[in-house]
Amino acid sequence: MNPQTASLTVSKIRNGTVIDHIPAGKALLVLRILGITGKEGFRTAVLMNVESKKLGKKDIIKIEERELTSDEVNVIALVAPSATINIIREYNVYKKLRVQIPQIIRGFIKCPNPTCITNRGREALKARFKVIKRQPLLLQCVYCGTIISQEDLEKQLVM
Repeated sequence: MNPQTASLTVSKIRNGTVIDHIPAGKALLVLRILGITGKEGFRTAVLMNVESKKLGKKDIIKIEERELTSDEVNVIALVAPSATINIIREYNVYKKLRVQIPQIIRGFIKCPNPTCITNRGREALKARFKVIKRQPLLLQCVYCGTIISQEDLEKQLVM
């Protein structure tokens, strides 16, 4: 087969979500965030390290019969700030969203400080972080002041 004519065809989805422009190597993390294991029964396509003019290489995820919630989009923005979300209905792009990191993140990240009030079993408080810096990402716990960097964020995600 001629490498210049070789291609992989991934079929269109009738209804669902396409997450595009995910930084290369982050697709599996995005699937984990969404709780997708493959056992759900709906078709999911994951393309990794696909050539991209914008990013050099990127990942793409297609999820049939599922539209993301705004909370899910917000968490994806934390790990894939360049991602775009396409909502597909009857094989057409119904809505296109660019992810944006919210100013306050609540409930998706566990504070790494063991003495933070959000880590006490009796307390009903969910951790809340405010964005200190977007590039590179720095978050600060509003309760104890602990700062989380982009590298630490993935370890602290609550799924």
